[in-house]
Amino acid sequence: MIDLYYWPTPNGHKITMMLEECGFDYRIHPVDIGKGAQFEPDFLKIAPNNRMPAIVDPEPGDDGAPLSVFESGAILLYLSKKAKRFGGDSLRERVAVKEWLFWQVGGLGPMAGQAAHFTRFAPEKIEYGIKRYTDETRRLIGVMDRRLADHEFLAGAAYSVADMTSYPWALAAANFGVTEDATHVGRWSESIKARPGTVRAYARAADAQPPA
Repeated sequence: MIDLYYWPTPNGHKITMMLEECGFDYRIHPVDIGKGAQFEPDFLKIAPNNRMPAIVDPEPGDDGAPLSVFESGAILLYLSKKAKRFGGDSLRERVAVKEWLFWQVGGLGPMAGQAAHFTRFAPEKIEYGIKRYTDETRRLIGVMDRRLADHEFLAGAAYSVADMTSYPWALAAANFGVTEDATHVGRWSESIKARPGTVRAYARAADAQPPA
């Protein structure tokens, strides 16, 4: 049973998507980032950068102690290797998966996150920040759209962690109007949204909320 330290954000969703697709048993430990739970000492022992998600795998397969993994990209690669799925079968497929995974964690996620901050959460409107990060997110969505014009999925013909890592951030980017002309991203998003693993993953967001 994998322990998942989670909050229903784009980075949290990508891990539940992977866990559901792989069929791993897991339990959710909510990390309420709105209340600062990511700074609690027990959480920092497994996620020293005070960011969720993080996982603890009690059976990492090396006969050693439970293994903790932080950073969403590292978690996806770890789970892919554990499951022997969604990481590409050939050398070239594995390279493409990693290219697009790193593209997301280094580009789309940070830029879309900053765009969301400046457009929705900043205590004062800073037009330079809004334009800077919205324009860069729009550019990155364009990169994705061009890739998907002649590929079913980001790494090629097969669904992979490259898609799982980018899908929640493409949804987030849609909230501030930078995906409207990205028709190939739209097709891709709808295909992922319809996957049973995606449906189950997003339903697990309720597990992070306190009972009514």
